[in-house]
Amino acid sequence: FYASPAPGSAPYVTAGGEVAVGQIIGLIEAMKLFNEIKSDLAGRVVRVVPESGTLVKAKQPLIEVEPL
Repeated sequence: FYASPAPGSAPYVTAGGEVAVGQIIGLIEAMKLFNEIKSDLAGRVVRVVPESGTLVKAKQPLIEVEPL
């Protein structure tokens, strides 16, 4: 899981920020291809669960969102 588009750049979402439906929340690398992960909820980001650069599993939560 990568929380930003490039090393050293600002993350797509941060705790306390707002997220919209369809907004990119991070990238997942699979077989050397980067796939954009988009939010299916709108609301305030409570926390970003994995640290950037860590391995994640299928269906693992990436962010916690509180509806507005």
